[in-house]
Amino acid sequence: MPRVLMPIGDATEVLDTMYPYFRLPEDGFEVDVAGPEARLYHMVLHEIPPDSSIPWDITQERPGYHLRATIAFHDVDPTRYAGLFVSGGRAPEYLRYNQDLLRITRHFFEANKPVAVVCHGVEIVTAADCIRGRTMTTVAKCKMDVLQGGAKYVDQAVVVDGNLVSARTWHDNTLLLKHFIALLKAQTKPA
Repeated sequence: MPRVLMPIGDATEVLDTMYPYFRLPEDGFEVDVAGPEARLYHMVLHEIPPDSSIPWDITQERPGYHLRATIAFHDVDPTRYAGLFVSGGRAPEYLRYNQDLLRITRHFFEANKPVAVVCHGVEIVTAADCIRGRTMTTVAKCKMDVLQGGAKYVDQAVVVDGNLVSARTWHDNTLLLKHFIALLKAQTKPA
C-alpha cells in the first residue's frame, strides 16, 4: 500500500490533521505520522469563536485530541513515501526549524511527489524554500509567509500548482483531499 507522510508536533490542528489521517486510507494510502520524536503529541482546536461576548481578532486555541508519531524526523527515509501532507495549527511555527523535516520536505518537491499544505503548514514549505515561483493559498493571516517564500498568494479554497495542493483551513478539507488523492493516484498507478 502506498504511504503518505504526515509531520506533526505539539499544537498541530485537530481537523487539519485527523480528517486526512482517516480519509487517505479510504483510498488505499497508509499514513505514517512523524514528529521531532516518536511519541504522543497534543493537538489543538484553532478557531475564531463565532459567538464570543468579546470578539477575537485572532484564532483561539483550545486543547484537542492526541496523536502518536511512530517515527522521528531524523529516521524518515522520504523515498519510501508517495506523498506529504503538511497540516497547520501552531506546530509549524517551531517545526520549521527542524533541519530533518526541511530535508524531508525538499525531497518531495525535488522528486515532484504530491504535497498537500493547509493553513499554517505553509510555514514549513516556506522555510524549506520550496514554493518560490508557485501559486498557493493559505489562511489569510499566513499570506505573508507565501509572499516571503517567493510565491503568489490567492484567496480561494484550494489551489493546485503542479505537485502542490494548498488550502486555506480545515473548512476546505474536502476539496483539498479530493485534489491531493487525485495526484497521489496519478503518481502511484502501475506503469
